Amino acid sequence: MAKEPLFLEPAFQEKIWGGNRLSTEFGYQIPSDHTGECWAISAHLHGPATIANGEFKGYKLNELWNEHREVFGNAKGEVFPLLTKILDAKAALSVQVHPDDKYAMKHEHELGKTECWYVIAADKDSEMIYGHYAKSREELADMIKNEKWDKLLRHVPVKAGDFLYVPSGTIHAIGKGVMVLETQQSSDTTYRVYDFDRVDAKTGEKRELHIQQSIDVTNVPHIDPNLDIKKIKKDNAELTTFVQTDFFSVYKLELLKGQYTDIRKKAPYTLFSVLEGNGKVIVDNKEYVIKKGNHFILPFDVKEWKFEGNLILIISEPGDKA
Repeated sequence: MAKEPLFLEPAFQEKIWGGNRLSTEFGYQIPSDHTGECWAISAHLHGPATIANGEFKGYKLNELWNEHREVFGNAKGEVFPLLTKILDAKAALSVQVHPDDKYAMKHEHELGKTECWYVIAADKDSEMIYGHYAKSREELADMIKNEKWDKLLRHVPVKAGDFLYVPSGTIHAIGKGVMVLETQQSSDTTYRVYDFDRVDAKTGEKRELHIQQSIDVTNVPHIDPNLDIKKIKKDNAELTTFVQTDFFSVYKLELLKGQYTDIRKKAPYTLFSVLEGNGKVIVDNKEYVIKKGNHFILPFDVKEWKFEGNLILIISEPGDKA
C-alpha cells in the first residue's frame, strides 16, 4: 500500500501554438520550442505520466489505476478521472468547445470535458475567448457558418492569478501570451470552431474543424458560471477555494515561510502541482522536498500531511461524478 507521495514525470505535447516557456519557466526537458502542453498528472492514453518514486516507480499512471486501484481507495470508474496540464500559448489556441459526458461517450467513447484554468502568467493586454453572443442555436449556426467571429465571440481580459471555470459546452480559446494550469476531466476530445485560417507547417494544411459537432454541443445562450470563490487566511498561509463541482474541486494554497497543517482529507486521493517556490511535504513524519514544477498525488493511505516552506500550489480532488 502506498503511504507516500506519488511524484510524476510529465508527458509533453508539441502544438502549432506552443513555445518554450515550459523549459524557461519550469525547467522541463521539452521536445521542441513548439511545446504547448505539459500533461503533468495524466492517465490518458494520449500522454500518460510516469510514477517517479517508491514501490510503483516506472508505472504509468493509467497502469497504476488499472492494476492497483487500492492506491486510490478502490475508487470507481473505468479511467482515472482527472487530468492536470500546464499550457504555454505562444500563439492563441483554436476557438473550440468540448462535449459533455453523454455526447462524448456516444460519439467519442470517452469522457466529456469540463475544465478550469488558473492563469500562471499573462502578457500585457492578454485575453481569453470565453463564451459567445448568439441568442439561439440557429443564430449560433449562422454566425459560425458565415464566419461572423467579431459578432459571435466574447473576449475577456486576463492577468496572472485569475481563475476561469469552463464547463462543457463553453466556446473558448486561451489567448496569445498566456500560461495556465488546467484541471479537467480526463478527455482529449476537442471540437474546433475556428483556427484563424492557420496552416500547420508540418502538413502544409489547415487543421480540421468540427463545425456540426460544435453547433451540437455549445451551450446556448452562454451564461457565466456563478463562482463562489472563498479565501481563508491562517498565520502565514492563504487557502483559496476556486470551485467545487461534481467533477472536481480546485484550490490554491499560498504559504509564506513556516508550516501549514490545516489539511482535511476530503477525497480518496488528492492532486498537487507546485507553481512557485520550494519547501517540503511531510507525511508520517517523513519529509519530501518539493519545488516549482513538481506534481504529485497523495494516495488513499495518506490520511494527514503538512507543508513547510515558501510555496504556491494548486490542489485538486475528484468530485462525486469522477
